[in-house]
Amino acid sequence: MSQDDLKLKTKKSLYWSFLNQFANYGIQFAIGIVMARLLSPADYGITALPAVFMAVAGIFVDGGGFGSALVRKPEITEKDLATSFYYSIVVGLFCYLSLFFASPWIAAFYNAPILKDIMKVTAIGFLIGPLNTPQTIILKRRLDFKTPTKVNITCRILSGIVGLTLAFIGYGVWALVLSSLFSSIVSLILNWWVVRWYPKTSWSKESFKYLWNYGNKMMGAQLLNTLYNNITPVIIGKFFSPALLGVYNRAQGYAALPSNNISGAISSVTFPVISKIQDDPERLERAYRKMLRTAAFIIFPLMMVLSALARPLIIVMITEKWEACILLLQIICFNKMWWPIHAMNVNLLLVKGRTDLFLRLEIIKKVLGLCILCSTLPFGIVAFCVGGVISSVICLFINTYYTGKLIKVGFWVQMKDIIPTFTLSLCIWLLLQGACLLIDNYVIQIIVGGILALTFYLGMSILLKRPELQEVKYMLDRKRKY
Repeated sequence: MSQDDLKLKTKKSLYWSFLNQFANYGIQFAIGIVMARLLSPADYGITALPAVFMAVAGIFVDGGGFGSALVRKPEITEKDLATSFYYSIVVGLFCYLSLFFASPWIAAFYNAPILKDIMKVTAIGFLIGPLNTPQTIILKRRLDFKTPTKVNITCRILSGIVGLTLAFIGYGVWALVLSSLFSSIVSLILNWWVVRWYPKTSWSKESFKYLWNYGNKMMGAQLLNTLYNNITPVIIGKFFSPALLGVYNRAQGYAALPSNNISGAISSVTFPVISKIQDDPERLERAYRKMLRTAAFIIFPLMMVLSALARPLIIVMITEKWEACILLLQIICFNKMWWPIHAMNVNLLLVKGRTDLFLRLEIIKKVLGLCILCSTLPFGIVAFCVGGVISSVICLFINTYYTGKLIKVGFWVQMKDIIPTFTLSLCIWLLLQGACLLIDNYVIQIIVGGILALTFYLGMSILLKRPELQEVKYMLDRKRKY
């Protein structure tokens, strides 16, 4: 594929991927506001309690990276797709039965009887998810992000309607559970409708060997990452209260929405794109640094605005009963802002096929993070969130080590590329903090703060002639091909 053709495909893919993520973010955010008004912190806390069990099972169903292996592979066969499909079906069934029969013990562990039935229903997703795997792989290999965008937006809207309806008529926590399950079912139907793939061959030992050799270390790294990310809900849910867990979960969720969506949009596109130029070091380095700068240019100011306007946003949107999550949200934003940068560094290792290095880094980072968690959590949830920021920055240095070895874009090169954007974004945070001190009305704080942030950021970007602004304009201009 020529450089111009790849550039055009990358632009189109990024456009649809960002539209997908931001549309999902907007719909989820709007529905979440209404749901948070209708439900209590304890309701959200209950659904967060079994998260670690569901997340761990999900890794086995995904095959620990089988999908990534097939996206990365230069050519895939029908046997590759079928083998991944059969594996996911078998493991999905095993995970469902395991969680079904383990649900009484998990409910007893948390002293929450309702979890027994919630887990049995939620686990149905492990029977549905594997059926979507080949369709997702096929669309990614085509760099077709337009179709998944339409499917995901449709699912979000329909599941949101179901969730809000159930919440209005008093289903409580079940509104969250059933709307999520409904979304999975609709997604399955639509994906099979648009990508009419079905297995035409039997299991292949050769295909499985390739997938397993690539994916087993990813599985280990993902398991480690999942256990680490979900250890906080386990501790808070066990030793504190579902209400406190609900407050933390909301703060974490609001901070993660822009971060995860942008990170997901960039990662989903950059992985197949840089896979196609993995053997051209100079081209890969240029593309990687450009993507890195653009990602920071988008995510950094968003997270700073969310942090600075956390109080008026929380009070106006979901009322004062959620006031306890304001400070947590402000702190967590400084953690989540680095996630897209982490994701891009990890993606490079996966593209290069170095899942061994990926696993090694995850072990180092999680040992470090666990030490920080153990030393901060006894001082309370606020101290733990601050520790998360410290851990994120240290892990950034760790993640960039092998990037520097592989394509000579290490920590200091990346910092040189993104520090100007970070500095500009931090100025926005300070500007909005001052503005909020001068304005008493929360609604006006949001309106004025948003206008100030946008005007200042765009104005300074134009004045300083930031090249990232041109990249964003290029992606938004659908009429330009190159």
